[in-house]
Amino acid sequence: MSSQILTSRGVLLAVIAVVSLAPASGAGQTSAPAPKTAKAWTPPRTPDGQPDLQGMWTNATITPFERPKALAGKPFLTEQEAAALERQTADRKAEADRAPTPGEVGSYNEFWFDAGTKVVGTRRTSLVVDPPDGRVPVKPAAEAIRDRNLTSEDSYELMSPWDRCITRGPGRMFPAGYNNAYQILQTPGYVVILHEMIHEARIIPVDGRPHLDKSIRMWTGDARGRWDGNTLVVETTNFNDKGWIATNAASSRLRGVPHSEALRLVERFTRVDADTINYEVTVEDPNVYTGPWTVAIPLSRDQSYQIFEYACHEGNRAIEHVLSAARAAEKRAAESAKKP
Repeated sequence: MSSQILTSRGVLLAVIAVVSLAPASGAGQTSAPAPKTAKAWTPPRTPDGQPDLQGMWTNATITPFERPKALAGKPFLTEQEAAALERQTADRKAEADRAPTPGEVGSYNEFWFDAGTKVVGTRRTSLVVDPPDGRVPVKPAAEAIRDRNLTSEDSYELMSPWDRCITRGPGRMFPAGYNNAYQILQTPGYVVILHEMIHEARIIPVDGRPHLDKSIRMWTGDARGRWDGNTLVVETTNFNDKGWIATNAASSRLRGVPHSEALRLVERFTRVDADTINYEVTVEDPNVYTGPWTVAIPLSRDQSYQIFEYACHEGNRAIEHVLSAARAAEKRAAESAKKP
């Protein structure tokens, strides 16, 4: 997890550094490549007539989840800024692969990570595309719960459901430092998305059936899909109130933010060419946010990618060790307080 945090911070600092050196051209601040649209390309069809989304897809990127405050008012990078950021990322990766010097603990090298090497094709300065400022409108009360979640060692129940090997969370398609692959399968009446992280498989009915009764609440919610032209629209409701919207450090300020039973996700998958799906998700939770917000991330086809089993819980002693260390520290503190 520490490597993910360093990677995320490094990307943010690189973005700020690139922009601070760039000329303040009005056109350069707002220009962006024209987005791909579904009208420009007709997707193939499955035997039962669905637009074919099948394949292995990845979404690793160095674009920050939220727009850094230093880039307020700047929705897009210029071509030069994007290229400079990608060069800095390559240099950082090369530095991370060097052998540790004497006295250093060292860490995993870059072989074990796939956090991406490129910004998104739109050159946006954040994956959050709405609100226009690229920032998620989190309520202060939810931020306070987040801060407690990230610092408390009182109980496993306050720790990340990812660390506890339960689920990646509702934001399971937000990019992370590794395991950013998704395999999509389609059968008559269903779309299945296999997530590499925690090895979750979402089975999404697209046959018009209604959601489950509101009394049934689940960690991953209840998903229902429908086709809007060539776009798969997936609405997920019926979440419980036990999880976090995002569990990985690449989600920055969102990591640790709780969600309530009012959470509703609307995802849109639109295949715009043979190797790209435009993915968008709009998040609504009036108990946590002052309004809805939307993330847009391209999914890139990579048929050479291989998903291996993510056996999270086997041998996972992290939670046990964290809690036992906290209890030991509390015991030492109590004993020290008793001494004259």
